[in-house]
Amino acid sequence: MKRGRKTNEANSSSSEDTTVTESKRHKAVEKKTTVVQSPDWANLLQDIILQVFQYLPLLDRAHASQVCRSWNQVFHMPDLWRCFEFELNQPATSNLRTTHPELIKQIIKRHSNHLQYVSFKVVDSSKESAEAACDILSQLVNCSLKTLGLISTARPSFMDLPKVFYYVYFLLQIDDPSLKVLVANNSDTLKLLKMSSCPHVSPAGILCVADQCHGLRELALNYHLLSDELLLALSSEKHVRLEHLRIDVVSENPGQTQFHTIQKSSWDAFIKHSPKVNLVMYFFLYEEEFDPFFRYETPVTHLYFGRSVSKDVLGRVGMTCPRLVELVVCANGLRPLDEELICIAERCKYLSAVGLGECEVSCSAFVEFVKMCGGRLSQLSIMEEVLIPDQKYSLEQIHWEVSKHLGRVWFPDMMPTW
Repeated sequence: MKRGRKTNEANSSSSEDTTVTESKRHKAVEKKTTVVQSPDWANLLQDIILQVFQYLPLLDRAHASQVCRSWNQVFHMPDLWRCFEFELNQPATSNLRTTHPELIKQIIKRHSNHLQYVSFKVVDSSKESAEAACDILSQLVNCSLKTLGLISTARPSFMDLPKVFYYVYFLLQIDDPSLKVLVANNSDTLKLLKMSSCPHVSPAGILCVADQCHGLRELALNYHLLSDELLLALSSEKHVRLEHLRIDVVSENPGQTQFHTIQKSSWDAFIKHSPKVNLVMYFFLYEEEFDPFFRYETPVTHLYFGRSVSKDVLGRVGMTCPRLVELVVCANGLRPLDEELICIAERCKYLSAVGLGECEVSCSAFVEFVKMCGGRLSQLSIMEEVLIPDQKYSLEQIHWEVSKHLGRVWFPDMMPTW
């Protein structure tokens, strides 16, 4: 009996030990589970926090940086300060938001060497805002800038500003001396430059850019800044081959703007150096101002006429623009462009995109034009009102003929009825 009692007591003790062990194991598991379910956000990998910060507006990012020391360190990482937009206005005269002066001081103090893609948005027309932009700009001369924007929403340019990636906008306050300072400090990094509405910049200022920024690949500027000297500088052996050159030829007061002529030899040297360059020209002129243009061969590839252009000028385009790839004519008048289109089809062997607005073309001439260009016309935008029925084709018949020569179904564009 005693022996049996001892055995039972031993079994009971062993069972209790097992129960205690099981209880400890469950508690350990619960403890581990609790740790997994409640992570320490402060110890997250910095690159993950960095990715989150990159999607936050600046104000939210600043608030988040106050959560803990680790997040504050991420807030000041260089990768977050490659790109920044300063918004400037005078609170007394504008209700629009502005970048806080203390934040500007902090950025210049801690991150001026990190900034590469900078824009200044002047949202009012005050002299103080423009001066503030220039003051900040003068403190960023040591940056390795790849993109610089100085954009005034109070005085928009004559054209809609496109979405930009590496473009540089200089507006209003930039002049030759300040341009030379910026170029001197960023000559190795500047690749794309757009100059628009820059009344204080001269051709000599642009020439300075071409002489020093040998890595420049894209350039956009107003025609009055274009010169023979500039084209020759862009054609020198030390300069990389330019990939894109955009020229805006603009006149706001008919008869009051005198346009100079670029020599054929300058164009020839430029194309010899950069044979694959896209030369884009936007014309916003009145008919009587076209005389200096298209008098001899011009290496333009993309040509846009934003105002009415005469038959004579379009005829000269066909004779002098053999590299033409795209042609858009906003308006012409009431004289059919039959001969001009045929001439363009004959001589512009690379033409692949055409758009005609308020013009007139006979259906027969249009079919012949498409037949000569063939399937290379990847874009053909013609308003139905442009096409004039004749003895050979009606409006109902023309889309079949055009579709046959294009190798795809085509219809003229229809004017909306609303």
